[in-house]
Amino acid sequence: MTRLHRHLSKRVEKAVYDFGLIQPGDRIAVAVSGGSDSLALLILLENEKIKQQNRIELIPLHVDMGFPEDSPRNSEVLAEFLSQRGYSVHVERTNIGPLAHSDFNRKNPCFLCTRYRRQCIYQLAEQHCCNKIAYGHHKDDIIETLLINIFFGREISTMMPKQSVFRGKFHIIRPLIYIEEALLKKFALEQHFPLLNNPCTTSEVSKRKYIKDWLNRLENENKGLKENIFKALFHVKVDYLPQRLFSSKGKKR
Repeated sequence: MTRLHRHLSKRVEKAVYDFGLIQPGDRIAVAVSGGSDSLALLILLENEKIKQQNRIELIPLHVDMGFPEDSPRNSEVLAEFLSQRGYSVHVERTNIGPLAHSDFNRKNPCFLCTRYRRQCIYQLAEQHCCNKIAYGHHKDDIIETLLINIFFGREISTMMPKQSVFRGKFHIIRPLIYIEEALLKKFALEQHFPLLNNPCTTSEVSKRKYIKDWLNRLENENKGLKENIFKALFHVKVDYLPQRLFSSKGKKR
């Protein structure tokens, strides 16, 4: 195990401990898109301290989005790579990509795409009798989501490290919450992850890409800015946030 691998494993262990992400006997569906983040997640969850001590099972799931530019090469390369790692990945072929970008939905393809893909993962997790679903969202994703929700959603919220859905039927977990995207890219090169193209036609013009580029510019001018935003999530002073005496329906709070 390399120094970087050990370092990232320690951060995953800390996230698992801090947020109670994994319990003994968990059967975890790992949503593997083919990108470096989700592949790193799967590899890092193989950590002996996490996997063997908790006797967990990892089930890789991949949703083929059905983009003409993609199918079927990406899913085949991904399946071959995971097979070499000892995993049999379930590939679900869909038409979610073209549907989300169809004429009736051109204004908001990202929302519909995310919604349908999430529904598909839930169905697959149920079919494979999983009680948890692990996503490869990292620290940068958490920060970007916070700002997207503030700027475009008029609320202060972000992705949770652990979240119950369907009245506790599943728990979504994000073990990479303490890891920066840049480190995951280095890890991908070190581990020789396959280079898969992103067939989505709107990935370069999305709100997330806009926020990501803006944040990176600010970070270059103010080192540590992103880390400060992340740490602010754990130091919320509710007493210094405005609260109305009455709700929008006229009821006293």
